[in-house]
This record gives sequence, C-alpha cells and structure tokens, in this order.
Amino acid sequence: ADGSVWRASRTPLGPGTLRLARLRTGEVEAHAWGPGAEWLLDGVPALCGAEDEPERFTPRHRPVYEAHRRHPGLRLARTGLVLESLIPSVLEQKVTSDEAYRAWRILLRRHGEPAPGAGHMRVMPDPRGWVMLPSWEWHAAGVDGKRSAAIVRAARVARRLEEATAMDLAAASARLQLVPGIGPWTAAEVLQRSNGAADAVTVGDLHLPGIVGYALTGARGTDDARMLELLAPYAGQRHRACRLILLSGRVPPRRA
Repeated sequence: ADGSVWRASRTPLGPGTLRLARLRTGEVEAHAWGPGAEWLLDGVPALCGAEDEPERFTPRHRPVYEAHRRHPGLRLARTGLVLESLIPSVLEQKVTSDEAYRAWRILLRRHGEPAPGAGHMRVMPDPRGWVMLPSWEWHAAGVDGKRSAAIVRAARVARRLEEATAMDLAAASARLQLVPGIGPWTAAEVLQRSNGAADAVTVGDLHLPGIVGYALTGARGTDDARMLELLAPYAGQRHRACRLILLSGRVPPRRA
C-alpha cells in the first residue's frame, strides 16, 4: 500500500474514481477517471477540509482540549453528495455495523458497476437502479422492508435531496426528513459527510450519549437530552466536539 486514498462515486456528471496521495511537501495530489472526473477534482479541496473552519472551535472540557491538542489537523470533509451517504446510513438503522457493511457490499457487488480506472472498486447504482431493485434482492442482502422502502423513497426524490448540499444545516436536515424513514439520526449522519456540517450532532444513537456523558462528567447513563445539555457550550461545533470526544479514548468501561 502506498498510503493513497481511493474513492468511487456517482457524481452529477456520472461515475468517477478519485485517487488522493499526500506528497512529502504536504500537498495533496489528485487523479480522477471517468465521466465524473472533473466534478471529483473540483471537489478535492472541500473533501480535504478546505471549507472547514476549525478556528471557530474552542475546547471547553479537558478531554476535549487534550484531543484537540493531539489532533490539530482534524478537518471535517465535505463530499457534496447526499445519496452516497444516505443509503449506507439507512442500512445502518437498527442493525449492527457488521450487518450494514455486509448489506452494502452485497448490493454494490450485485448491482453496482465497475469504477472507472479501478476495476476492483464498484460505483453504486443510480437513483433509478435503486428504485427498480426487486424485493428479493433486498432480502438477499439482509435488508428489511422498512429500510429498503426508505431507500427507494429517497431515490425517487434524489435530485431534491442533493439540493441539501447548498442549504444551511437546519434547512438541509428538514429537507432530508421529509422522506418517511429518514429521521434526525440519519439526517445528521448524512450531513456530517455530504455538507461537512460541524454542528450536525447525532441524536438517537445507541452509544454516543453514553460516551459523551462519561467523557465530560464521568457519569454513566447519559441520554440524548443530557448529551445536548453538555454539548451546548459547543453550539455550532457540536459534531466536531463529538469527533474529538471519540478521539479522546474516554469511553465507559465495560461492566463485568
């Protein structure tokens, strides 16, 4: 492995493959292939965090301060692609990460297409491809009817959802949640990636409130409401605060 990063995406101009490599000078070298190559290259600065504003963040708790000091290069990436993050996020609803990853692999392998210039990678289907997927193919991937229906509904209005990349966080979240089956958890997970949304805090997560509560107060059993209280000093930067808390390594010890 040469340390490069490869991404296969379905852009507004079609499928494309992007390769990023960090040079010794600290600069990033980018190469792209396929109909979406130009679009991907135009988005490289945002993908590398050039549109992020980490200087707006001020640590308010010691664990956050220490993580911020240890990870000064942390940047929030912006992909500019909604459906690319939305479908995997829906697949993660109410199942383990392993189950969601397995479903995504199966769906890509069976219904995606080879990525331009990188035959070992796959590009996800276009919106029509998701809409036309028969029920037994979802079943073969282990995806229940509730999640598959949410994905199909989202694919039917994909163009409207992609418009969220140009909206502020509140409007973008509201746009995504117009689709039945897309709630606050999924919307936040998507916008953290598509928009690089620094304040898109994930609510409704099984683990995050407990991790945040333990890291900031040492207490167990923190719920969403208490987590939001603790994150209030980071208004506008709550997702970044959560990222740093996760990087701090301060997680509740497992009970015997």
